[in-house]
Amino acid sequence: MTLTKRLFLGLAASSALATLPISAVAQDWQPTRPVDFTIMAGAGGGADQIARFVQSVVEANDMMNRPLIPTNRGGGSGAEALLHLKDARDPDHTLMVTLNSFYTTPIRQEGLGVDIETFTPITMMGVDPFVLWVHTDSGITTFDEYLAAVREMGGEYVMGGTGSGQEDSIVIAYMSGVYDLDINYIPYDGGGAVARDLAGQQIMATVNNPAEANGFYEAGDFVPLLAFSDERMEAYPDVPTIRELGHDFSYYNQRAIVGAPGMSDEAAAYYREVFGQVYEGEDWQNYLKSESLSPLPMDEAETRAYWSTQVENHRELLSKIDG
Repeated sequence: MTLTKRLFLGLAASSALATLPISAVAQDWQPTRPVDFTIMAGAGGGADQIARFVQSVVEANDMMNRPLIPTNRGGGSGAEALLHLKDARDPDHTLMVTLNSFYTTPIRQEGLGVDIETFTPITMMGVDPFVLWVHTDSGITTFDEYLAAVREMGGEYVMGGTGSGQEDSIVIAYMSGVYDLDINYIPYDGGGAVARDLAGQQIMATVNNPAEANGFYEAGDFVPLLAFSDERMEAYPDVPTIRELGHDFSYYNQRAIVGAPGMSDEAAAYYREVFGQVYEGEDWQNYLKSESLSPLPMDEAETRAYWSTQVENHRELLSKIDG
């Protein structure tokens, strides 16, 4: 299974990058209380950073008459956040910043009773690639050296990642499978904690997104070894992709804002207008570039089609991992 940027962008090809039109139904609706801005992961990870950056842009530009209140709900690989939205008492004031656990957690935890088709599409802010990182003190500078180190440790090489059966573990499981690696995987609630533990050398490697690892990389603590993107990344031009090494695989993390089930059309239109303005603004466009995210504009119909595609793709990926 290949989750390429080309696949992501192809689904959104008909979406214009110009500012989204202001919907008439949004004109007379505004929040009447602070808006719950749930984050589907722990503090410090990519979703958390994006949520708080978006919140700061909205606040700095007075885009809303009530504040966004970011709250991390990353427990159970995002199950906590999904159930919070599913059971929201006030859908018109309940939003969530997602990652790919939006798909994987309902698949792996059917007992939650979560159907993402009932959620409300708001805005797709972009997609985020994965990179394999080690600590500088490891002395590892190439992917071949990494492979040798993992094999030498015979099952005691420790990697950390966000959750079980979701983004990070999918990438690590694929890599482990094609290279016949025995890795001890430790799940975390969010990518921020994963990056911090690599910096502290409690774990030996990660597949953090660039936004989660860049601070440590710029400080000289992290070394990127392999990119799980379609092409080499501008930020790390000397780092090969797994595709270059002969494996038809790439994987991206979605960075999206969704609304609770049952959100009114008026509220959804209002939020699409607000976050559409954030997306088109200079602050967000600069963020996309600095954090190596790819743009992915979609309207509501395209988003729902995208959700359906990703559910099927992740069912196949997870069946291979679990099988």
